[in-house]
Amino acid sequence: MILASGSPRRRDLLANLGVPFRVVVSGEAEDRPERDPARLAGELATLKARAVAQSHPDAVVIAADTVVALGEELLGKPADEAENRAFVRRLAGRTHQVYTGVTVLSGGQESGGVERTDVTFRALTDGEIAHYARTGEGLDKAGGYGIQGVGMALVARIDGDYSNVVGFPLALVIRLLRGAGVAVWGE
Repeated sequence: MILASGSPRRRDLLANLGVPFRVVVSGEAEDRPERDPARLAGELATLKARAVAQSHPDAVVIAADTVVALGEELLGKPADEAENRAFVRRLAGRTHQVYTGVTVLSGGQESGGVERTDVTFRALTDGEIAHYARTGEGLDKAGGYGIQGVGMALVARIDGDYSNVVGFPLALVIRLLRGAGVAVWGE
C-alpha cells in the first residue's frame, strides 16, 4: 500500500489504523481552476492518486487533499508569516469549512469521497494572531492553522469529523480502504 502524501499528519493517522504502507509523494500541482471547494478537494486527491498509481500499478494507492473555504474564498497554504497572520485574522470569530477529498485506487478500481467539517474560530486579539503566526505551525497547512497543535486554541467549536480538520477523515478512509480489500486494525 502507498500513501500518496508527504503530510506527517496523514502518515501518523494511517499508521494508527495498523495499515503497513510506504510514502510516495505525487508531486502534482495543487493549482487548479476549480473554485468549488468540495469538487477541488476531490479532484486534487484523485489527481495525486492517479499520478502515483501510474508508477505503481500493482499497489493500493490512497491520496488526500484538504481545502479550506471561508465563504467564496479558498485559503491555501500561507506563503509566509504575514500571510499566515492575514488568514487567521480572516478566520477569527467566524465559521469556515474544511473539505478533504480522499481517493483510493486498487486493481484498476477507483473510489473516493469528500468530507466536510465546519470549524468556528473564537474571537482573537491581534496579539494572539501574531503569536500563532510566529509559531510557524500554520505555514504548511491549508487555511494556515493546525487543529492538532497550538492551533486548537484558536477553535471555539467544530461540527463534523475532527480527523477531517487534521487532513485525513478516518471514517471515510476506513470505508474506502475496506472497500479496496485493505485490512484495517488487524482484520
